[in-house]
Amino acid sequence: MTDFDLERAMARADLCRFIAACYYQPGPEFAEERVFESMAGAASRLDPDLAAAARRLGEAFAAEGHEALLVEYTRLFLGPVDPVARPYGSVWLEPGGGLMQDSTRAVEALYHQCDFEVAEDVHDLPDHIAVELEFLYLLLFRENEARLKNDAAAMQATLKLRERFLHGHLGRWVAPFTDAVRAGTQSAFYRELAGLTERFVMMEAARNPSLQGDRP
Repeated sequence: MTDFDLERAMARADLCRFIAACYYQPGPEFAEERVFESMAGAASRLDPDLAAAARRLGEAFAAEGHEALLVEYTRLFLGPVDPVARPYGSVWLEPGGGLMQDSTRAVEALYHQCDFEVAEDVHDLPDHIAVELEFLYLLLFRENEARLKNDAAAMQATLKLRERFLHGHLGRWVAPFTDAVRAGTQSAFYRELAGLTERFVMMEAARNPSLQGDRP
């Protein structure tokens, strides 16, 4: 654990958290809370291409405005009829593409194992893209804590959970989901968000050798 880079580790966790936030309904608070400036700052500590994507995301948000983005958010993710890219793991992992399937219950079991609870104000299913990204953030945060404490057992346990989660859940469906967003959106914001999301998740998957190239 002597090669631990705290700045990069914290940046990975922060970037994950900011990406997750962008999958909730867009509102003026995104600009008021300087989400995109913070995202670009975290990304710049990791990779120039990630930083450029984060800056483009912020520029697209400012150019399109949250009201227009809310309309596109609804069309993409909610419907009311035939949404472009339903943001739930089971839709992309299960043969029938239904909700609350075996894969949903499996990811809930991982949450329970980690004492991860969905916030009370999040009225959505446990395999929503934002919730799964927030769970990944928790795993990254705990990995950083374990490394700082030089707790090898806790670190290995967290790494194994992260590998199970990425290999069995988010890492398996992020590519087809983000492909659908890119193909179907009319918004530069959501096109950039989809690309940034896939790149970040695949970057995290590549930190585990057994996950490299695991793209459906």
